[in-house]
Amino acid sequence: MKVSIKILLTALIGIIAACSSAPDKLGNLDLKKWRGDRGGCNDVRKGLEGDFKSAEKELKGKFADTIGELLGRPDIHQLGERNTKFYVYYLEKGPQCENMQAKSNARKVLLKFNAVGLLSEITYQDRPL
Repeated sequence: MKVSIKILLTALIGIIAACSSAPDKLGNLDLKKWRGDRGGCNDVRKGLEGDFKSAEKELKGKFADTIGELLGRPDIHQLGERNTKFYVYYLEKGPQCENMQAKSNARKVLLKFNAVGLLSEITYQDRPL
């Protein structure tokens, strides 16, 4: 009886540990590479943009915390009106690599979260924020 309890506890701990770490892939998008390119400064995200676009449907409707776990901490986090918020991820190298507060024309993806924290819109832009 004691052995089966130990096996059950070990299995439970394994399941909890597996659930707590972010996955390495979402569709074809390599999340590990995405998270590793903070600010887009290594130009890795630029090559992942097509895979990101194909994963958009899987991302929409997820909570901000889940998106943060999947994609990593956003390069810029902005609060909008009516309790909306935006996560910005740079896709390419630019002035933000020297100073994250600098205005940058580098290509970026903006994730808009509604008032309850669900991802509602994904847009791409080149102009400074």
